[in-house]
Amino acid sequence: MIARAFERMLLASRWVLAPFFVGLGLGLLALLVKAGQDVFHMAETILSASEHEVVLSTLGLVELTLAASLVLIIMFSGYENFIGAIAVEEEAAWPAWLAKIDFTGMKLKVLASVVTISAIELLRDVMSVGDQSDREMAWAAGSLLVFVVSGLLLALTDKMAGRADH
Repeated sequence: MIARAFERMLLASRWVLAPFFVGLGLGLLALLVKAGQDVFHMAETILSASEHEVVLSTLGLVELTLAASLVLIIMFSGYENFIGAIAVEEEAAWPAWLAKIDFTGMKLKVLASVVTISAIELLRDVMSVGDQSDREMAWAAGSLLVFVVSGLLLALTDKMAGRADH
């Protein structure tokens, strides 16, 4: 009796995550505002901007898009894995895969997004090499390398764990 009540309380506690997902949705809106500002600024300066400035601005938009995609992946996968099933089949406009990202898939997608965002940051730093010190460039390159190695190790351990399950 006590064990069953405790299990119900544990199961109900998963709803504590819901406000976090609402916060992520607000963060997504903040990313949209920043992307809108960047597009507006790019449109204002496009005729006087150099190719270099346009590339840097576009890389900034790519970075914001990846961050927004990452937030969506975490929101949907986290909800599906920890709170409840999403009825994707009831909404024809929703991609079927959206609610089918398991926790392992989410970890790999998050790390791949972090690696890509880090690579974009490094590329932006390299393109603005005069604005960065050697130490800052080394930290950016080292961070990217750590993320890449971490991603490879995570993928390897997940693959090994998958073999052990069979």
